[in-house]
Amino acid sequence: MPSFRMVMEAVLEAFRNRRDEISSRAPRTRAQLGAVGEIEPRGDELDQELLEGAVAALRGAADPVNGGFGGAPKFPPASALEFLLARGEHDVVERTLDAMAAGGIYDQIGGGFARYSVDAVWLVPHFEKMLYDNALLARAYLHGYQQLGHERYRRVCCETLDWALREMRGPEGGFYSALDADSEGEEGRFYVWTPEQIREVLGDEAEPVIEYLGVSERGNFEGSNVLHLAGGASAEPPPGFERARRALFEARSERPRPGLDDKRLASWNALMIAALADAGAVLEREDYLDAARHCADFVLERMRDPDGRLLRTYKDGDARLNAYLEDHAFLAEALLVLYESTLEPGWFELARELSETMIERFGDEQRGGFFTTSSDHEALIARRKEIGDHPIPAGNSAAALALLRLAALSGEHRYEEWAAGVLRLFSAAAVRHPDAFGHLLQALDFHLSPTRELALCGERIQPLAAVARERHRPRVVLAGGPEGTEVPELMRGRTAVDGRPAAYLCENFSCRMPITEPDELRSELDGKG
Repeated sequence: MPSFRMVMEAVLEAFRNRRDEISSRAPRTRAQLGAVGEIEPRGDELDQELLEGAVAALRGAADPVNGGFGGAPKFPPASALEFLLARGEHDVVERTLDAMAAGGIYDQIGGGFARYSVDAVWLVPHFEKMLYDNALLARAYLHGYQQLGHERYRRVCCETLDWALREMRGPEGGFYSALDADSEGEEGRFYVWTPEQIREVLGDEAEPVIEYLGVSERGNFEGSNVLHLAGGASAEPPPGFERARRALFEARSERPRPGLDDKRLASWNALMIAALADAGAVLEREDYLDAARHCADFVLERMRDPDGRLLRTYKDGDARLNAYLEDHAFLAEALLVLYESTLEPGWFELARELSETMIERFGDEQRGGFFTTSSDHEALIARRKEIGDHPIPAGNSAAALALLRLAALSGEHRYEEWAAGVLRLFSAAAVRHPDAFGHLLQALDFHLSPTRELALCGERIQPLAAVARERHRPRVVLAGGPEGTEVPELMRGRTAVDGRPAAYLCENFSCRMPITEPDELRSELDGKG
């Protein structure tokens, strides 16, 4: 590829010698840049066939041996896995989660995932660690644990979040963006090992660990070894492995560390808020919930301009740049997750406030969907609409899912109408390229499938809430609080039953008789009632 200097020299040459040609092409170029913003909504109805077609296409593209989709290089497909999990397609999800967890793309010593694998088997990564990957993958493994029951998925989720809390959290509660791939001028140097280096740390206990982590004299990366689980994700570790792992971690910590990108981005922090809140509620980890709260407070308090508008980035005590659609949409989603995880109504109110801002400043009244930049953003050549959910969700996809869940909790159909506008614009592309639209497909699934609202009322609702959270239920929204709770609207008019906490299971705000026993609620939620 040409260097940046070569590109700039070519631009300069063209401007000097072919200015008339460039000027004549400018209107067409401008139109092409803004073409996505002028896509017209589909005229026919959205239906389940779209989802079935997307599932079939994903299954056809899935690697039946190594998991994931396609060949090398492989990027973690978190959004597509979440969609397949929601549709009950467990085999592709399990194969991929296992392959990534066993591979070198996962840091077997310190937790957390690298950005992508340069091969088709998830062995040799590009060693850069991104905040967004780890937030999305932590939730994918959490939901895999809830749905499939594998303890190894819970472990990977926790190790990934623990890595983020340990190495990526700033003193104010926000999260840094990335760790570089290089240290001491070499890619991966911080992470790779030789057999002798492991023997120096572990002594007589080294050989079983060397075998378990796939370490050889020849190596698998430039004479050294990317650690991986040679026997697969379900292989039993050797006795004393956790003690050995801690020793290797401590020894590795003495090495020169990779560089840190310490800016905080609103959108990526929102992804981590959602991951921490979700895991905190499901796994009953109060430290995760506290970290999610603190991060949300940081974004909402420190990443706004004097007029209260959300800002994009924060570094060295200074927040700046107008926030984009993805910042608003990711944060709206995260605040709803934080509400459902804590049942603290303030987070719901903030999510609704942010969603109203998103509709007002980013919404396209004419064609539907949302522009990437706000109506009061600085003037650009073209006002585009962001699409594509790989490697992170698009702003439109996140907006659609957030608004659908907001509608389910509030009963406000206007939010659903805005979400449906996104789906009518991009559902056709999502079915043709489902691996690139996993988050949008989650929104489409929520929109088209039977969804339920669960309202818990009373003073001691935790046993009922625990039942709701013991499995991954992507088509259920959860509200709760003591009698008299008015926020969200789903809670209005709910009462306890003879002083006992009660669960109201509803569809479109039409509710069944209240349930007071956890086992009965479990039966109803699992479709056995």
